[in-house]
Amino acid sequence: MAATRTGGPRPAPVPNQAMRELRGTLSPGEFATLVRRAAREIGEHVSCDARYVGRVESGEIRCPNYAYERVFRHLWPEKSLAELGFAPRTAVRRRAPATEPSVPAHPPDAPLRSDEENDDVLRRTFLNGGPTALAAVLGLDQAPPSAAAPLPAAPPPAAPPRPERRRVGAAEVEGVEQAVRDIRLLDDAHGADALFELAGQSLRSAYVLLNDGEYNAATERRLQGGAGELAISVGWLAHDSNRLTDARSFYSEALATARMARDPHLEAHVFSNSAFLARDAGRPREALRAAQAGQAAADGLGSDRLLSLLALREAGGWALLGDRSACERALARAYALFDRGERPDDPEWMSFFGEAELAGQEAQCWSALGEWDRAVDRAERAIGLQEPHFVRNRVLYTAELAHDRLGRGDLAGAAEHGAAAVALLDRVRSARIRGMLARTADRLRGHVAVPEVRNFLDGYDAAAA
Repeated sequence: MAATRTGGPRPAPVPNQAMRELRGTLSPGEFATLVRRAAREIGEHVSCDARYVGRVESGEIRCPNYAYERVFRHLWPEKSLAELGFAPRTAVRRRAPATEPSVPAHPPDAPLRSDEENDDVLRRTFLNGGPTALAAVLGLDQAPPSAAAPLPAAPPPAAPPRPERRRVGAAEVEGVEQAVRDIRLLDDAHGADALFELAGQSLRSAYVLLNDGEYNAATERRLQGGAGELAISVGWLAHDSNRLTDARSFYSEALATARMARDPHLEAHVFSNSAFLARDAGRPREALRAAQAGQAAADGLGSDRLLSLLALREAGGWALLGDRSACERALARAYALFDRGERPDDPEWMSFFGEAELAGQEAQCWSALGEWDRAVDRAERAIGLQEPHFVRNRVLYTAELAHDRLGRGDLAGAAEHGAAAVALLDRVRSARIRGMLARTADRLRGHVAVPEVRNFLDGYDAAAA
């Protein structure tokens, strides 16, 4: 759903000479690295790259969002936004008329996009001919006009009165909860790449309800839980799309929601996903801390399966650190907890966690430890146990098996399983899985004399093109 423009056409961009001068002799990429490093120093997460720097310098971004503003003020504390070449925030805000649909607001305390950035996000679409937009399920077309732009931290005295707040009841909360289920089902079938943008719109819609609605205490608890689960779902889609910085930001947002709601179930879920993300990002210590914090949150919730998954997350951290004995202890605990069976208190989101996932996660642990025979055995077991309709996981485990066979020195076997994964790529949109296959292909390119390798590379290059 696009923003409705008012007040005539947008003025032509004015180049930001001040930011260009601050960049000096650095390339846009080097300058973006400087900005990201400064963000980490103050605990912010921004996805600054050379393209963003170009948009700033061209004047396309007239005012940065609050996260970037904090980073810029950290880099140049003596300069105001105006001295950095930006327009006042109030000058770039636009409000939609009450008769038109509104652009949903960002959640509280999350980095807020400028209007230019919001327009860019909302111009992109979901799948052509795909399912009904989840934003419509949430009743976005009934959102109050105040959601069209973020409110200033300290509104001026002359600010107009807020419009009547929307009453939020069971139907709206059920819409949020159903959006979470729909996202999970579609991800299981197709992967994350095509879902990310639409899911982000659904998340913003949920926070419109939470921040601008009227509801009773029971509805508030459910709405907080639903918004938190949506943030986790969007974070996972970002993770699977290789947007790791974005994923971390969404998980931080979900953790803040969980703690404000005093919801240990939601908190345990956040820590489980955060541990997995940290492991994939090469931060094993962070993965361990998150997994152990998740186990503390889950203690007493009555779900052995949840504790089993968190023990697996811990095992992954130990494996990446090369601590085999600690990894084996965590794996043993994961299996012992899993063998206790399902319970009524198992979270709904854990429907993916069966024997196939258990074996697949164990395979990744042995792979990280260089135990290739055991990794191959577990990956083969995961493929054999995976239900056919979970296409994304079938491709994931097959790509993992190709990687593990290559680690064992089995060039033909690695190529055969790589080709099997490539054959399913047209049904799955996951940058993470494509990245796994790309790394396997790169390592096999020196062995084209092997017929299976040559066949795999031909198929992979055609699919990549």
